[in-house]
Amino acid sequence: MDKRCPFALDTTGRDIHAEADVLRAQGSAVQVELPGGIVAWSINSHAAIRRVLTDPNVTKSARNHWPAFINGEIPPDWEMISWVAMDNMVTAYGKDHVRLRRLVGKAFTPRRTEAIRPRIVQLTEELLDGLAAAGPGEVVDLRERFAYPLPARLVADLIGMSEDARAKTAKVIDMMVDTTVTPEQAQAVLQGWRGAMAELIAAKRREPGEDITSDLIAARDEDGSRLSEQELTDTIFAILGAGSETTINFFDNAITALLRHPEQLELVRSGAATWDDVIDEVLRVESPLAHLPLRYAVEDIEFDDVTIPKGDPILVNYSAVGRDPALHGAGADRFDVLRSDKEHLSFGYGPHYCLGASVARLVAKIGLSSLFERFPDLSLAVAAEDLQPLPTFIMNGHRALPVRLTAAVAVGAAH
Repeated sequence: MDKRCPFALDTTGRDIHAEADVLRAQGSAVQVELPGGIVAWSINSHAAIRRVLTDPNVTKSARNHWPAFINGEIPPDWEMISWVAMDNMVTAYGKDHVRLRRLVGKAFTPRRTEAIRPRIVQLTEELLDGLAAAGPGEVVDLRERFAYPLPARLVADLIGMSEDARAKTAKVIDMMVDTTVTPEQAQAVLQGWRGAMAELIAAKRREPGEDITSDLIAARDEDGSRLSEQELTDTIFAILGAGSETTINFFDNAITALLRHPEQLELVRSGAATWDDVIDEVLRVESPLAHLPLRYAVEDIEFDDVTIPKGDPILVNYSAVGRDPALHGAGADRFDVLRSDKEHLSFGYGPHYCLGASVARLVAKIGLSSLFERFPDLSLAVAAEDLQPLPTFIMNGHRALPVRLTAAVAVGAAH
């Protein structure tokens, strides 16, 4: 086993791509130090990550396979406690994972996905109308005004959460992905989102609706053995967090990439490329997730150059996947919508593949096409290198996305 000093991940997320390059150069599996001095393994190559995502000897269940957590060595105020304390389909193992995934999967069938389209169009039009009210030359934060509210409001609709409740919970989610939080803040985050989900569940028990929360409550109350109360609480939160945070950062990265590379945007406008090309190329070169915590080795895992011991925690370095030169050659870090091979793993792979991927793609296509149709002269209000990254090594996005909209075209959102 490699005994080198663990690589300390930059909790401020100042340059996740440079960090991914360094880790990839050190090996497919490298020991890294997390907040609180916890040591884990970062998996950094495309081939190694694909293997880890499908290996039955890799689990996401801390309560079953992380000895330090099981033995009480991980304090309840650990800075990343929310990522391991959850009990839902994301962290479930074996038959429990299959059971929970089957229940949640009913909400994301092709028929249900297509039924969401009118709501996506409506939300997009509302947000674009609000942006159109900005004064000539006014600088607007497009992350706050478009990239954030579009997926966040849609997912809140899907789980039946009011706008007021969503706004309050959004602050908790933002803190959960912030890897610079203090132990006290981390404890408050865990209590905060569980409290918010408990309030939502209580409200839906009183007044069920046409939403995922009501459906899952019905499944639990029909037969308590199918879904425990904590599984119910934590699964709804997982849908809210995963469905909003990653798509917010996708929009942020996609808009930034197209404004930095206007020749790529022109390829879409000319018909040489499609919005689907843009979506996959952005997901490849700018994965919304950077380092996703945590997985665990059920047994020793052998790589060519190292062994990950049984029980050790694992991080999947998604920011390293699409830019791996072993997969995409020397130009792997170049944004190119006409690239023939846009393979990425930003929706995951294997048993934990994102259930909401089809919804995310639909939101992305409607949102991006409508934005650039409505504001064809959209431009960055600052130099691209002056955009400030989010304070995290978990997510890949910016604190703000200041733009100038210029004149709006009076057209409806694209369908």
